[in-house]
Amino acid sequence: MAITERIRSITKKEKQPPIFSAVILAAGNSTRMGQDKIELSPGGIPVVVRAVRVFEESELVSEIILVTRGDRIQELADQIKGYGFQKVKAVIAGGATRAESSLAGVLATDKNAKLIGIHDCARPFVSQRVIRDTACAARDYYAALPVIPVTDTIKIKDGDFLGNLVDRETLCSIQTPQIFKADLIKGALTYVVKNNLPVTDDSSAVAYLGIKTRMVEGDRENIKLTTPDDLVFAEAIIRHREEMEAKE
Repeated sequence: MAITERIRSITKKEKQPPIFSAVILAAGNSTRMGQDKIELSPGGIPVVVRAVRVFEESELVSEIILVTRGDRIQELADQIKGYGFQKVKAVIAGGATRAESSLAGVLATDKNAKLIGIHDCARPFVSQRVIRDTACAARDYYAALPVIPVTDTIKIKDGDFLGNLVDRETLCSIQTPQIFKADLIKGALTYVVKNNLPVTDDSSAVAYLGIKTRMVEGDRENIKLTTPDDLVFAEAIIRHREEMEAKE
């Protein structure tokens, strides 16, 4: 094969649609919310259903693995079945930490998956645009996630006083889904769990291996339901989207 033909072949292969397996995490303890997030139903629809539906409707998602607590597996499996979702391959038990739950999820995906995305169930308003942009970036850069700029003035604490100002242009707020090459995230999470390393998101796991994660533009509606105040924003997002749909 001529060199130019070989280059075209490689380029065409790399630009194939970034199909991925989606892992949705619903195994947290919800301490700051004051009640189990799984029981929340903003706009009358359960949070889990809203989160799963977005990935069910994505043409880039081949399968969905739902990770939850062991005592909620049957409940969520029945709930998902009731909504007729076709892409949910399994509802499985997570671990004691986020890394353990993520690892359980990625290991349950199709062994032939090239990309794996991990998403917080507590972010039920993620858009198809964010999913698509993140998947495309992961295809091209091995690891990708959505971010939004920090708009507040940020200062470092110095005891009970304010310390130095941090340049907010260097800061961003991290969202999910975070999407990775399958072998990369499996290896990274295995390493983190084996060595009991602290992580608050999955990009932190690949960072331990020296891999940088590509950023894409996030969405301010892609909020994480963490405290009761977030439910007010959730209802506002739902109303806004309903109004926009009514105008179309």
